[in-house]
Amino acid sequence: MDPCPSSFFRRDTLDVARELLGYRLVREFPGRGRGPLVGRIVETEAYTQNDPAFHGWNLYDPETESVRREGRGADLFTSPGLGYVYLIYGMHWLLNVVTEPEGTGGAVLIRAVEPVEGQNVIRANRGEKHRTVDLTNGPGKLSEAFGIDDAFHQADLTQAPLYFTSGELEKDETVATSSRIGISKAVEREWRFFIDGHPYVSPATPSDQTT
Repeated sequence: MDPCPSSFFRRDTLDVARELLGYRLVREFPGRGRGPLVGRIVETEAYTQNDPAFHGWNLYDPETESVRREGRGADLFTSPGLGYVYLIYGMHWLLNVVTEPEGTGGAVLIRAVEPVEGQNVIRANRGEKHRTVDLTNGPGKLSEAFGIDDAFHQADLTQAPLYFTSGELEKDETVATSSRIGISKAVEREWRFFIDGHPYVSPATPSDQTT
């Protein structure tokens, strides 16, 4: 499986977010004598530097074309293809991949995947009590399933042990959009992309329907 190169992510964030649908997220375990975990991406969200919901909002100064290096959000302006991982609710790690040319802020949140390989390990990581469809149908769930944590923040996601490989939509699959999940700003932007009707898409309610 050949990883997607950094040039794939050095593009418009919304294009990357849409095109990642059908691609694979791969987690390898070098030297542990077991195969990789592979998930087919079915849901993403886009975030850009001119977006009030962006973690790096207001860090970019258009007059000086410079970025204030304050907090973790500044890492969203680094090289495309790097990981941006953060903790929510004190317990769930969320995986993003940095997009746009270096110096321009952008990232795609990986919200949900369909398990393709390593289902036994995925279930063991998540726990036996969960329904199969609930193993990876949300960003915190998939990070737990794939063993993704703060160690992957600013990691190079164009190479092992965690990377993306190409894929495609099935003939009967279509891409749908909605407001993003769990935000209170820019809720009118339909920057959540998902495979319409796919069982592994997260069941959360879009923010424009909750605010």
